[in-house]
Amino acid sequence: MAMKSTVLKAELQISDMNRHYYQTHALTLAQHPSETEERMMVRVVAFALHASESLAFTRGISTEDEPDIWDKDLTEHITAWIDLGQPDEKRIRKACGRADAVFIYTYQPRNAGPWWAKSQETLARFDKLTVSSLETVSATTLAELCDRNMSLTCTIQDDAVYLASERGEVEVRVIPLMSATR
Repeated sequence: MAMKSTVLKAELQISDMNRHYYQTHALTLAQHPSETEERMMVRVVAFALHASESLAFTRGISTEDEPDIWDKDLTEHITAWIDLGQPDEKRIRKACGRADAVFIYTYQPRNAGPWWAKSQETLARFDKLTVSSLETVSATTLAELCDRNMSLTCTIQDDAVYLASERGEVEVRVIPLMSATR
């Protein structure tokens, strides 16, 4: 019998100084049985970085033809495709063909470094692609903020994301590796 996803609720209060976006979002997150708490919280950080009224989580990591997060316009056209980790070139090519903008956030420095070194030259040909590395620079980890019912405050300024809850606070640096050329 397959294990079911764990459903988590989060109230995410975003203050994005870079985009002048100030909003509170009530999020429902389905944590796949194979998904770590760290990865799930990285999804929350990626959501905050692109937050809008139309931004949505997809069906999750078990779905090959959808990203982790996407933004669609009223015609269902994908305006932003947001993936986490180190996707392969085939997946990135598919994303660039379907969306106006593609964003990849790596979050495991030990794995991301070799992936980026190997993929950098190949990925440079995708003009819609932006790749960034998310690196936690505080003693508290993102996983420590995870709870079934979370109230999170997120402040984004320059290249830093500050995420806080009653369990603690975490500073995450957004390190750009490649920017879209369009």
